Amino acid sequence: MSNHLTLNRNQIAQLVALDIPPGSAVNLGIGMPTLVAEFLPAEHEVLLHSENGILGMGAIALGDDIDSDLINASREPITLIQGASISEHTISFAMMRGGHLDYSILGGFQVASNGDLANWITDADDAIPAIGGAMDLAVGARQVLVMLSHTSKSGEPKLVSQCSYPLTGVGVVNTIYTDLAIVDVDNGSFIARAIVEGLSLQQLQEKTGAPLQASNDCRTITLDSNGHARLSQASLT
Repeated sequence: MSNHLTLNRNQIAQLVALDIPPGSAVNLGIGMPTLVAEFLPAEHEVLLHSENGILGMGAIALGDDIDSDLINASREPITLIQGASISEHTISFAMMRGGHLDYSILGGFQVASNGDLANWITDADDAIPAIGGAMDLAVGARQVLVMLSHTSKSGEPKLVSQCSYPLTGVGVVNTIYTDLAIVDVDNGSFIARAIVEGLSLQQLQEKTGAPLQASNDCRTITLDSNGHARLSQASLT
């Protein structure tokens, strides 16, 4: 049995934050994506958008900073940066649909190797539909990043050749961040850009439901002394 690194939710968010260029306009979806806000360097001046009508979100609010009228898409209390604006939904969705966002960061249930995304309902008997603004975000942003665990609790791959759940968007996903790897979608294929320390490409393939290749400069995901996820400079190939 492989003794490999497995990332937690915060560490996955740290990897996503490393890939967001300074000055980007970014929507953070419900759930794990909201954690990315905690790891974006303030000096990068990334402008965070929330579909419920916020442009200029800051970090999660704590203690005396909590204002129950200020929440993100996950209903968590948040702060605002200087110059932030509040709008009603039609304006917020116009930003999403009009191509004004550089990145949309979403959670997911399945991603197919052609970039199809399923993230609003599964086939479980007790599944509750929760589409929200995901369809708008999936087609409106210039880049779509998806955060999820590489497999389900029962070990079924979430990176698949074809989604079995109803689709949120067709061919929309650019990059996937999991607890085991960073995987790009390129010309209908999964390309591993980085893999956690201690896990081989073959072992990652066994946990992936579609053919997987490593990029020419595939890197190793490690943890620094503070437990933060980082990328090594060494190639795996």
